[in-house]
Amino acid sequence: MEFVASLWNTGLGYLLPFLFVLTIVVFVHELGHFLVGRWCGVDVKTFSIGFGREIFGFTDKHGTRWRFALIPLGGYVKFSGDADAASSPDDAAVDRMTPQERARSFPAQSIGERAAIVAAGPIANFLLAIVIFAGMAFFFGKQVLMPRVDAVVAGSAAERGGLKAGDVVISIDGQPIESFADMQRIVSIRPEENLAVTVDRSGSQVTLAVVPALSEMKTPVGVQRIGVIGVKASPRPEDWKTQRFGLVDSMKSGLNETWFVVTRTYDYVAKLVKGRESVDQLSGPIRIAQVSGIVASSGGLLGLINLAAILSVSIGLMNLLPVPMLDGGHLMFYLYEALRGRPLSPRAQEIGFRLGLGLVLMLMLFVTWNDIVHVRGLL
Repeated sequence: MEFVASLWNTGLGYLLPFLFVLTIVVFVHELGHFLVGRWCGVDVKTFSIGFGREIFGFTDKHGTRWRFALIPLGGYVKFSGDADAASSPDDAAVDRMTPQERARSFPAQSIGERAAIVAAGPIANFLLAIVIFAGMAFFFGKQVLMPRVDAVVAGSAAERGGLKAGDVVISIDGQPIESFADMQRIVSIRPEENLAVTVDRSGSQVTLAVVPALSEMKTPVGVQRIGVIGVKASPRPEDWKTQRFGLVDSMKSGLNETWFVVTRTYDYVAKLVKGRESVDQLSGPIRIAQVSGIVASSGGLLGLINLAAILSVSIGLMNLLPVPMLDGGHLMFYLYEALRGRPLSPRAQEIGFRLGLGLVLMLMLFVTWNDIVHVRGLL
């Protein structure tokens, strides 16, 4: 029993939750490509979860091979006329097809249909996140703490800005604040920025200028750089309530949560480009596996499903990057084709795919090195 416990704590406790979350996200992404491809009348040769040698699979009545492969870090859908898992065109294979077969190949579809098939993967990721967040709100509601300031830390940004105990935060930069968590979210992603904080102070509205301080917070998954203002939440039970959502409000909540992840990601990338964020915040498969294990042990299945929603948005956004080999790269090629009236030459596409593969591999190596450095720092 001690051996099993040790094995779980050192590997399987991270690996199994990670594979559970990643499989859901990858399956939904590829299912988006698959369903829209089928809807457009394209033959699908392979639907693969993972890369490399097939572990097990089956062939359906339409001739699609559904397979689970040895390396479970992604997946792909291969359409008729694709040369490989990256969906680079196989012109020689298309030339050998009969007219009927060619009509059902991916390259034979219109620009709009090809773009719809490619975009369907990331869109499916966003829809998955919306459905998960909406489902969590509908079935479980949300624990909400009133955004009341119970105390102000001496010397903090809140004190410098004029916040006082008893203030109830109404809005920040015009964005309504309904809970203490809403306030923390905005403050955490906007360190060293001037925020217009409107509070209810004894029945009167007062607007204050508050600049969150940049703080480094140590967590089990690394150092997080966030903005803090130095206020304490109300400990009173009457300031807590369970917010229930109907169907429509649940969908709004799902959209809002998904949009928050999107804007938080773009905000990080923009600050990274400006040199205001550190690249050590980028995570690869090792740290994602670590997060999955921690979430599984503390939040259980619901925590993992919530993590799947966040990861789904991240994968959807990453695939929309205009990098050849990713979905965004394909869409960039189709835009060129639509504007010029002809596709890029096969040679130019081949060079693009090779450059895209190189960029993706370099990114994977970089984030994996980040993960290794992080894990060594925890030992």
